[in-house]
Amino acid sequence: QVQLVESGGGLVPAGGSLRLSCAASASIGSFKELGWYRQAPGNERELVAITSSVGDTNYADSVKGRFTISRDNAQNTMYLQMNSLKSEDTAVYYCYARGLIWGRAYWGQGTQVTVSS
Repeated sequence: QVQLVESGGGLVPAGGSLRLSCAASASIGSFKELGWYRQAPGNERELVAITSSVGDTNYADSVKGRFTISRDNAQNTMYLQMNSLKSEDTAVYYCYARGLIWGRAYWGQGTQVTVSS
């Protein structure tokens, strides 16, 4: 019943920036964790960034210092600001949320990010 909808993907040149958004159909205060995963062809789905209900954040080593996860509780939206993009960042990016009460996982449909080299 909870829906997550990503937007903001696209084609960008190496070194460019992109901001992904994830709009939730429920208050994001209802989630224990919010985050972003990505999956490129031939690769496993990997954690990119995650934030907890108390505000802790963690990033994959490959994106640390370049990506920033944030959220706007009033708009029930979370974001992933991606700077200094590399061709290796090319992947489908998925919004993720974990329910506070049951710990249930929710996923968005994914948005394609392509970085030209």
